[in-house]
This record gives sequence, C-alpha cells and structure tokens, in this order.
Amino acid sequence: MEKNKMGIVPIPKLIISMSLPAIFAMMVQAMYNVVDSIFVSRISDTNNDALTAISLAFPLQLIVIAVFVGLGVGMNSNISRKLGEKDHKTAVLIAEHGVVVGVFVYSIVAILGTLFARDFFVLFTDNTMVIDYATSYTKIIMMFAFGRILGQVGMSVLQGTGEMIKPMIAMLIGAVLNIILDPILIFGLFGVPAMGIEGAAIATVVAQIISMIFVWSILLFGNNIIKPDPRNFKLKLSIVKQILVVGIPVSIMQGLGSIMLTGFNLILSKYGDLAIDVMGSYFRLQSLVFMPIFGLSTGTMPIIGYNFGAKNKERLLAAIKFSTMVAVSFMIFCLLIFQIFPTSLLGLYNANARMLELGVPAFRTISLMFPLLGVSVILSTAFQGLGKAHYSLYISMIRQLVILLPAAYILGEFGGLRAVWFAFLIAEIFGVTMVLLLFGKTYAKSVKDWPVIMENEKVRIQS
Repeated sequence: MEKNKMGIVPIPKLIISMSLPAIFAMMVQAMYNVVDSIFVSRISDTNNDALTAISLAFPLQLIVIAVFVGLGVGMNSNISRKLGEKDHKTAVLIAEHGVVVGVFVYSIVAILGTLFARDFFVLFTDNTMVIDYATSYTKIIMMFAFGRILGQVGMSVLQGTGEMIKPMIAMLIGAVLNIILDPILIFGLFGVPAMGIEGAAIATVVAQIISMIFVWSILLFGNNIIKPDPRNFKLKLSIVKQILVVGIPVSIMQGLGSIMLTGFNLILSKYGDLAIDVMGSYFRLQSLVFMPIFGLSTGTMPIIGYNFGAKNKERLLAAIKFSTMVAVSFMIFCLLIFQIFPTSLLGLYNANARMLELGVPAFRTISLMFPLLGVSVILSTAFQGLGKAHYSLYISMIRQLVILLPAAYILGEFGGLRAVWFAFLIAEIFGVTMVLLLFGKTYAKSVKDWPVIMENEKVRIQS
C-alpha cells in the first residue's frame, strides 16, 4: 500500500499528508529569506544601501530559483507518471539523468552570474556602494549555486515517489543552518570576522551545500523506491527530452518573475531607491504567503501525475478540487493580514516614515490579488502534472510581460506610484481567466472521456 498510496489513500488525507511536510519546509525556507533580508537591513550604513542591494539582486536569485524549480518539476512530474504506469525502470533513469541536466544548468548559471552581475546592477543606480554590495553578494550566490540546484534534484526524486518527509528534513537543515550562520557571519560573532553582506551570501551557500549532501546521502544509501546507480549510467537523450519538455516551460515561467521584477524595478527607479526597497521587502514577505501554496502544489502534483498515468479521473479531479479550495482559503487569510497589518510587516525592515508612506498602500493594493492567485497556482500545477507545462508558461508570459509591466507603466504615467501597484490585480484577473479556459480545454481533450474505474477494477490496477 505504501508504494501505491497515491492511488489508494483518500484524497484529502493524501494531499494533507504529502503537502504538510513540503509546506512546513518551504515556510522555514521562506523564513530564512526574510530573516536574511532583515539582518542585512541592519547592516550599519546611512542610506539602507545593503537592503537596496539585495533588493536589486533578488531578480538574479530568481534565475537560480527558476532553474531548480523547473528541473525539479520536470523530474517530479515524469517520475510520478512513470510509477503510475508501473514503469519503474524509466523512473530510475529519469532520476539519473536529472543529475546530468542539473550539472549542466549550474555551469551556465555560474558563468553568467559571475561575469555579468555588475553590468546588470548599473542599469538601476549610480550608487557605487549599492553596486559593490549587490555584485559581491550575487557572485557568491551564483558561483556556489550547485548546492541548491543538485539538492533540488535529489529532493524531486524523493517527492516524485510520494516521499515528502526526507525532502522536508533536507530543507529544514538548510534553512535553520542559514538562520544560525547569518548573524555570525554578517556581524562577526564568536570570534568570526564581520563580513557584512558577503557573510549573508556565504551563510546561504554553506547551508545549501550541507542540505544537498544530506539529501544525496539518503538517496544513495537509504531505503528508497528509486535508487540511482551511477555505475551503469548511460546517457539517453530521449530521457533528457522527457525532463526538459516539462521542466523548460516551468523554468521559463519562473524566470519570467525575474524579468518582471527587473522591469518593475526600472519603472520604480524614477520614484527613488525607497520605492525599490518597498518592492524588495514585499517580494521577500510574499514568499511567506506563496510558499505554503507552493508546498500544497508540490504535494498535489505527484498525485495528479500518478492518477493521470493510471487514468483515474475521479481521483485526479478530486485532488485538483480539494487543493484549490485549500489554496483560496489560505490566500484569503493572507489578504486580511496584509490589509490589517502592513505597518507591522514593513517595520521588520526598519522602515522609516517615508518608506511606510510608500509601502502601506503598496502592500494593501498588491494583496488584493491573493485569492485569484490561489486558483492560478493549483491549476498551473495540474497542467504540469498532466504534462502540459507549456500552458502554464503561456499564462505567465501574458500575465507578467504583456499585462503587468505595460499596465504598471501606464498607471504610473497617469496616476503616480500609488496607481502602479494596481497592475498586479489587473494582471491576475487576466491570468485566472486564462487558466480556467485552458484547463477546461485540457480536461475536455485528455480526461473527460475516460471511463469511471469501479472499485474492483481499482483493486486490480493497484495490486
């Protein structure tokens, strides 16, 4: 039963049991991103240059996130579907090839990040202190990104089999270690020299590398459904293609966030560094809102993929409906938090009176989109589990590049900074409309005509 739980356990219980570890781990992961920026905001400088620096660096960090999320989804989706089809051999091959793809994409990230970081930051400011801070921080993050990327490869292998506890522990190790190392390396505690913003970057990469070592020790030496065996590995381009067909659209979709944030920072730059600080602070706090939903989607995706492979329409639809309900309910709660306590949220970043003046209306306006985003995230996850990740890509491209950035620019020209923030709500209305239309099309074409599986047939399939 444990090997086939994605086809047997009642959907609410299954989603909760598979999502809670991922949600918990991602919340801690998001927390260390927030704590990281809080510590950096307290680095002694007169103009919050360090906070501005990591706000400008965040789009480049999103590129690394895009890479490991796309690779992870490509592996997770394919492994779960192959296990649903009872094709264990191919599932193992997917895990092994994921490592090769991971090493390749890390090499690209490291080269581009270290060579062109400074050229990127001069686009936004002529403050040499901010540029120096941001360049030093980013080069360290990018050069040692293998810890995060290969760590995600290992976690995605486990998640694709329905194992969520071990990836959770791996993420917790990285997050907790990062939180512990941050003040030690930034401010110089216990005899360690103070390294400032470079200390924040070193704390992050050390934690990621140790997390990677943990998860791969579990994969190679533990008792798992899938155990990669590098001794007999032979590269097969067809397997690489299976991973990339799902993973590349997801990576591009995630990378659009970097492009969007870069474009938005350019729009905000004419309003001064404090407007960029507000955006950077929001995006850090946003992770606390979105990570539980991403954890929910992480737990739901292998269930969708498994039952799609098994052609079990009832369980597939039940998983999507339950996850959507939970996501929207949680996002309504977060909407209330941002509406009621924006001053307290900004206070985490030592916000002065001017930053509060800019940030409070920004937080209240942007958060209006939260419930709609809950629907979009879960249905985009459904596309990925069904092997239709390109639909998620189309939606993200239109929402972030075609709607959001032009709307922000136009609103800013006519209504000033306060009007700019309404672009998020406008873009999300378009996004959720598109995702509902495309999901209806996918369901009618790929799922609607499946026969209902009777109880005795379910037992036969699962045995």
